[in-house]
Amino acid sequence: MERSRSYVLSFNPMVKADLYRLCAGREPKERDAQIIKRARAVILPQGCSPDLYWMAVRYCPRVFPNYRCRFLYPGKTGQVRMFRAFGLPHPRTSLFGSTRDFPRFMVDSLKYPVVVKGNTGGEGENVLLVSDRYAMEEALYRMFLLEKSGCKGFLIQDYVPNDGKDLRIVIMGNRFYAYWRVSPQGEFLHNISKGARYELESDEDRKKAGLRLASTLKRLTGINLAGIDIIFHEKDREGEKPMLLEVNYFFGRTGLGGNEAYYRLLNEVVEEWLNSTL
Repeated sequence: MERSRSYVLSFNPMVKADLYRLCAGREPKERDAQIIKRARAVILPQGCSPDLYWMAVRYCPRVFPNYRCRFLYPGKTGQVRMFRAFGLPHPRTSLFGSTRDFPRFMVDSLKYPVVVKGNTGGEGENVLLVSDRYAMEEALYRMFLLEKSGCKGFLIQDYVPNDGKDLRIVIMGNRFYAYWRVSPQGEFLHNISKGARYELESDEDRKKAGLRLASTLKRLTGINLAGIDIIFHEKDREGEKPMLLEVNYFFGRTGLGGNEAYYRLLNEVVEEWLNSTL
């Protein structure tokens, strides 16, 4: 079987390969399966569907990226279940399948402020800092509207007082790129798309602790292409208790130098991966 595999197949047109195939906007078909079966390795796009991923790993022994946990633990609620399953530190979190599952007495019993997150969305979308019971009612209504649009599930998480920044670590193959996302005037959201800036060199002790946590996550889960968000309590000056916030399989590239730099790095990483596996 291995001798009959003759090419590296890429579903990502930005990654160098012997053969290209696009699956954007459609589900994989039997023809895709036949082509995958003859590939030595398969490279998938970030917009990969669950069906394409499971087809690829079924028929080819070498697939990049490793999206197993992405599809076993979907959405933001799924990521928390993943953190729990692997014993990874994260803020205390309650998960809800819908607003109907939310016990009404919790509106008065919660220790505010808390963070409410919808199950989908990136760049801070559907992430709310809730300061009191009245804001909680508004947040629940917003989660209800998301449900009506088909995006079910949300979580309520302890708010971690911080220095107005979090640590983004991009895992690419066996490489780790770390930078701080610093919000203007200490605002709640630290997304660069919301006006935050990035810093490459500061709080080195915390950064090292975050890198150790990201390395542990990679070792336990196999995740090898994602942006990891890590938060530190404002009193944790030495970085003794880093906590995972999210795993972003789609992530901004400004902190990596932009799109051109990202694709250059991605091609380098894929080449390293191919050399280590073929």
